[in-house]
Amino acid sequence: MSADDHVTGMDRYLLATRLLDYRDPALVELVTDRGWAQLPAFEQIERIYEFVRNEIAFGYNRADDITASQVLADGYGQCNTKGTLFMALLRSCGIPCRFHGFTIDKELQHGAITGIAYRLAPRSIIHSWVEILYDGNWVNLEGFILDQPYLRSIQARFASVDGPFSGYGVATQDLRNPPVEWQGSDTYIQRDGINHDFGVFDAPDDFYQRHGTNLTGIKKLIYSRILRHWVNRNITGLRQHNPSHKP
Repeated sequence: MSADDHVTGMDRYLLATRLLDYRDPALVELVTDRGWAQLPAFEQIERIYEFVRNEIAFGYNRADDITASQVLADGYGQCNTKGTLFMALLRSCGIPCRFHGFTIDKELQHGAITGIAYRLAPRSIIHSWVEILYDGNWVNLEGFILDQPYLRSIQARFASVDGPFSGYGVATQDLRNPPVEWQGSDTYIQRDGINHDFGVFDAPDDFYQRHGTNLTGIKKLIYSRILRHWVNRNITGLRQHNPSHKP
């Protein structure tokens, strides 16, 4: 089920949903083994944020609307899928959070996505970040999308850029020092590519039910079965300084 319309107040931002399946045994085991539930709120957020950012590599899953447990099993994800896992882990530790939906111009993905995969992608790609309630304020968290090794590789690849940059999954005013570290305030890595704001939703389930996902029909099938694997190989190559620009 998606977030329950009858639940009000902060409880609605702590619910388990079909996508935020934090009662799944794999997620329960992860939270227990890491001891996150026993930490103060700042450290809970920090540890979960760093886990999703760096232990779940940047990459493309078969669809946007997969469950948190599926993202964990894949071991990689992009803005929407990593966000689903992030939200599930936060809620399991009692941190209220919600989904903020957008679209981004696909040009910021150019380089990470190339060839046929890039041409098939819609001009405006569904994007999201996670908003958490921390210290009485809603804080926007997007900087977990790119794992540190990948981001450092892009910074090294474009070592002459000192300032704004867009491409390879990055859209920021400062490629050298993007605001991606959890310090109790907003983090961003793709914000400058946003071209439409859908607003906030209690859970990703609600957003996808209303707005759908990036691809449908035959394009979704081709992407899921073939193209995303090529894209992920290219991203792995970029992370290792040896990108493949096909298909």
